[in-house]
Amino acid sequence: MIRKSPQLDSPLRNFDVRLSPTPRGARLARLMAAEQLRFWGLPLDPAEYIVAELAANAVTHGRVPGRDFGLLLYVIGDTLRIEVTDTRGDRMPSLRQPTEDAASGRGLLLVDALADRWGVFEGLRPRKTVWAEVRLAPEPGNPCSGATGGLFPARTEVKGPHQAPPLPPADQTHSGE
Repeated sequence: MIRKSPQLDSPLRNFDVRLSPTPRGARLARLMAAEQLRFWGLPLDPAEYIVAELAANAVTHGRVPGRDFGLLLYVIGDTLRIEVTDTRGDRMPSLRQPTEDAASGRGLLLVDALADRWGVFEGLRPRKTVWAEVRLAPEPGNPCSGATGGLFPARTEVKGPHQAPPLPPADQTHSGE
């Protein structure tokens, strides 16, 4: 089921979809997120990459046959929040450096580099949600990168623990502050 905000000028916009826990479902999550961001008039970079990584993780590590995963995008003020919910609450993600010859294991490192904040929280058993937030406007006094058209702050800081987001409480949070 897809829900779109009826008003483009509304300060609150949301998009919610359930997809099959397959590689095709992960690809559809990325494509549908990109289309929704275009519809809202928002930049695709870096949100499209974050959705792709979180959806790929959901179908790779959070897959339970016959149970869909969910993608939720919403904008409040100048922040885009991306949430991907899967049905493997017993498998919590962790941020760790893969070996140089590893074929996978870099998805959350990419999310960590691209998102302003991200984290994970347990939902109703057996679910978990991995979320990421992207600011849509630079903070005052923070230089912008030309690579993203000047919309996102430069990413040179080291990320560390940060307070939980306002919606919903997170067990683990990463922030660029």
